[in-house]
Amino acid sequence: MKIHLVDGTYELFRAHFGAPPKKSASGQEVGATVGLLRSMLLLLSDPEVTHVAVAFDHVIESFRNRMYAGYKSSEGIEKVILDQFPVAEAAVKALGLVTWPQVRFEADDAIATAAAKFKKSKQVEQIVICSVDKDLTQMVDGDRVICWDRRREILLNEKGVIEKFGVPPESIPDFLALVGDSADGYPGIQGWGEKSTSTVLAKYKHIENIPNDPAKLGLGLGRATTLLENLKNNFEDALLFRELSTLRTDVPLKETLADLKWRGAAPRLKKVCKELGSESIVERVKKWNK
Repeated sequence: MKIHLVDGTYELFRAHFGAPPKKSASGQEVGATVGLLRSMLLLLSDPEVTHVAVAFDHVIESFRNRMYAGYKSSEGIEKVILDQFPVAEAAVKALGLVTWPQVRFEADDAIATAAAKFKKSKQVEQIVICSVDKDLTQMVDGDRVICWDRRREILLNEKGVIEKFGVPPESIPDFLALVGDSADGYPGIQGWGEKSTSTVLAKYKHIENIPNDPAKLGLGLGRATTLLENLKNNFEDALLFRELSTLRTDVPLKETLADLKWRGAAPRLKKVCKELGSESIVERVKKWNK
């Protein structure tokens, strides 16, 4: 069997910017939620999709905000999308999918935990992480755990991660720490661009393994000297940024492999769709859990 782990936060934002506006019976904007439901039904229409879980950032802030003041937060995010998170979570749950709303941790941490947990099972042929988040590529493992960009139909196995970033999955947190990640709100280390970072980490894998001798970096001597100076002066920041980008695999998820099996939509989905003003969605549901 395959397990599909869906980044619900990304899917909701994607639907918000891609789906038409829609008002619920109570007058709330729910276009993104309706778009998300349609996206999940499309996913479930594939006969290979049998075991699914969807993780959400119930609140954008997490434990990482206490570690670094500049880390991503809900500041600047439109209220119309923030208000839909509880609605979207309830809708996905009514569709019969396991839902993981995260408060202390992030959705990515829940997905990482599930990937680490379920890949140990001999029953699992492959785990498919449905997300475009660069952080999640650190969880890729050969062809057993892969990332899938559903919008662009791009699959990333371990070879694909190396081709895209120039480093293996285990070095992704180090790569992001040096290069920076604007989506998560940390700047990286000055001068360390993607090309120079991948060149160095392809050889040394982790930040603490990078030698102090600029001649050993595989870059021009002047360039290497500057980069090492910047890293030396901001070494603690580099380690902090790596910690920020390293996903946790200890999120308390109670579900077993059997729990992830999609058994059909719950009857209450009909009421949910009526409230959303999109009763036509019910017609697209091919399986009900009665």
